[in-house]
Amino acid sequence: MRHFRLVLEYDGAAFEGWQIQPDGVRTVQGALVEAAQKLAGGGEMIVRGSGRTDSGVHAAGQVASVSLETDLDAEALLKALNGNLPRDVVVLEAEACDADFDPRRQAKTKSYLYAVWNGPLRSPLRAARYVHIPQPLDISAMRIAAKELEGEHDFASFQAAGSDVEHTVRTLHRITVSGETGGELFFEFEGSGFLRHMVRNLVGTLLEVGQGRREPRSMAALLEARDRGEAGPTAPAHGLTLAWVEYGDEAGGESDTSPGR
Repeated sequence: MRHFRLVLEYDGAAFEGWQIQPDGVRTVQGALVEAAQKLAGGGEMIVRGSGRTDSGVHAAGQVASVSLETDLDAEALLKALNGNLPRDVVVLEAEACDADFDPRRQAKTKSYLYAVWNGPLRSPLRAARYVHIPQPLDISAMRIAAKELEGEHDFASFQAAGSDVEHTVRTLHRITVSGETGGELFFEFEGSGFLRHMVRNLVGTLLEVGQGRREPRSMAALLEARDRGEAGPTAPAHGLTLAWVEYGDEAGGESDTSPGR
């Protein structure tokens, strides 16, 4: 059996997230498994990802591993997989890796990008990738709030209701708010790990700050509350993209960072 590390780009609009579901709905992992099975000749085959993207969320640098019986080298595998994958997902990179490479457990840092169109009129060309907020947003206020959210905190207020994870402490290394009022705005979140819907809930809260509905220096109290009901709404999935995943040298491949950084 040979082992490979892959970097994937996909449009999440028509997928019910990354992870294979028991009811057989269309998922990115399912599409990759189906493509790899055609190359495995009916032998054993394993596909794992760096993390679950939700339904409708995109990726510019999702990292996955595939283990299968094949005589193909990495370059040939990349071409063969792309020949069998649907048009809304593509393998950008493939390289041989160690058998024990685990794309989820060995990930050190992940970065997500959230895109907002802040123009007064809707933009049909941006509709699939940007969330439209027509009211002017206060970028300075959102940056103040974002700074309060950086660092190691208990992010229970920002995880999806009903989540059953044991620990909700995470570290956000960096949050940047870039762009201009009345145009394209981008929120970038770089951290060691994220709770379910955490980025989208953070964006929903920061947008309330930008709209003047929440004080920018109220984030510390919101973190302290550890109550999902105190934070803002969950921002729509289609504005979110998994940008890149970074690994340490021990990850067992030639490159330690996925594209998109």
